[in-house]
Amino acid sequence: MKHIQIRNSDMAWHIAANIQFPPNFDESKQYPAIISVHPFGSCKEQTSGNIYGKALAEKGYLVLAYDASFQGESGGEPRWIEDPTQRVEDISRVIDYAVTLPYVNAERIGVLGVCGGGGYAINAALTEKRIKAVVSITGVNIGRLFREGFSNYDPIGALNAMASQRTKEARGGELQINELLPASLDAAKAHGLTERDVYEATDYYKTPRGQQPGGATKMLFSHAQKTLAWDAFAFTEVLLTQPVMVVVGEKVGAFGAYRDGLEVYGRAMVSQESL
Repeated sequence: MKHIQIRNSDMAWHIAANIQFPPNFDESKQYPAIISVHPFGSCKEQTSGNIYGKALAEKGYLVLAYDASFQGESGGEPRWIEDPTQRVEDISRVIDYAVTLPYVNAERIGVLGVCGGGGYAINAALTEKRIKAVVSITGVNIGRLFREGFSNYDPIGALNAMASQRTKEARGGELQINELLPASLDAAKAHGLTERDVYEATDYYKTPRGQQPGGATKMLFSHAQKTLAWDAFAFTEVLLTQPVMVVVGEKVGAFGAYRDGLEVYGRAMVSQESL
């Protein structure tokens, strides 16, 4: 594995990434590449890199797992921003870097995203046609999730609260950084947060099983407005032309990956045989 910092000539900050190489890697050859997109609240050392990235590299792919802008080891200020537009742009920035590598086959670049990263991967493929195939692993439309559970089903109330908080911060007030998950499994139980998706996410991100220093299980509340107005799957039936694999679990959870997966399946422009 190689750790890199991507900063193309038109970028104001760097993107931190890890490259996983296939066995018996030979720089004189070309390899298919996969851009691996981490979930909302995650980092490159978790599912996108250390699980899927590692497994795909072992199968012969060159995998670039990276930290989203404003998160992990990537640059960008203020910290802990979750901006869907920037998240999608990050994918193109990493592709910009990948196509400069002589050992990457630029005609065989795919994108894999996990949870919120799955929604970002699909959205990126709508307009980024250097992406030749897309895989969404329990992909979530982060805009839909924010309009529902993350705003307590009151998106207008959430937007008004964000507006008020942003004004306070602009006037020198303290930043409001929200934790996305309970601090521990015991805390989850104590607060009655035992729904499958929340509890299992806590079991991964808040325990030695998956916890990493760069894990961004927090969010700058005042800068989340754009997320509530975003739709990962807008124009999917018109613009999504690449082969797509949508993976969902057999048990339905509160994050909504099951129904989001069905929506992509139903709206994708490509033939059902490609899905």
